[in-house]
Amino acid sequence: MKRVLLFASVGLFCLTLNSCAKKETTDEAAGLSQEVLDKMEHLGFNSNDAFAADGGYIVEGCIFLTDEDLNNHTCEVFNNLIVGNEEQYRTTNLVTGLPRTITVTTSGNNITTALSQAINDAIGRYNAENLGLTFVRGGSSGGGNINIRVVNTGQYIASAGFPSGGNPYPEIKYARTYNNYSNGFMTTVIAHEMGHCIGFRHTDYMQRQYSCGGSAYNEGSAGVGAVHIPGTPTGPDAASWMLACLGATTNRPFNANDKTALNYLY
Repeated sequence: MKRVLLFASVGLFCLTLNSCAKKETTDEAAGLSQEVLDKMEHLGFNSNDAFAADGGYIVEGCIFLTDEDLNNHTCEVFNNLIVGNEEQYRTTNLVTGLPRTITVTTSGNNITTALSQAINDAIGRYNAENLGLTFVRGGSSGGGNINIRVVNTGQYIASAGFPSGGNPYPEIKYARTYNNYSNGFMTTVIAHEMGHCIGFRHTDYMQRQYSCGGSAYNEGSAGVGAVHIPGTPTGPDAASWMLACLGATTNRPFNANDKTALNYLY
């Protein structure tokens, strides 16, 4: 049976193994108060299967929200907010101050040689596009603009968040279970989460089942925004690095539409 891994987005990217992970998150969601669920919905996220995790909450499979996120954001209406097909989408929050160098660090003792190489390769994918953002690898004691740390969890593969105040989301959490998957898989996961950190939503946020299978699922389009990036297709894009789900052996370098989106924003 093909295993499908799920990504999420609110500034984070999550992967979960479809069948058992679905049950785990559903059970967890029952423990969240209606007030918390209402705040998630107010921000424009689908609260189905949301669960508490490591100082906050994860929605839509891998998007990380803190209580501060839930309490300090207001829902706005944007004229360029649309719900479409499978175009490329960004949030209303982007990294500013271009050209800019973003330092990517790691912390903790669980960064394997394989994962470290995948981080370098993900950075390389972005830098090959000659964007206004340049990513550089920092040290292993944290403190970078984006810090990657390995966590012990069976609820998701990786998570991150969206930019705030013109800065990238500062942390990517990566589940230790996936520390020694193939280079292509880990590079794709890290690059995907970095995409959330600089403001990209899932390519199929409006119909997550496109890459994940299962029943219809819309991640929501309010608050954080789902703004179409001009020049990207209005039809399905099966190879995008920002699709919500991927298989255990998937490798998704940037395709032509991804490169158009990256160059349009940065």
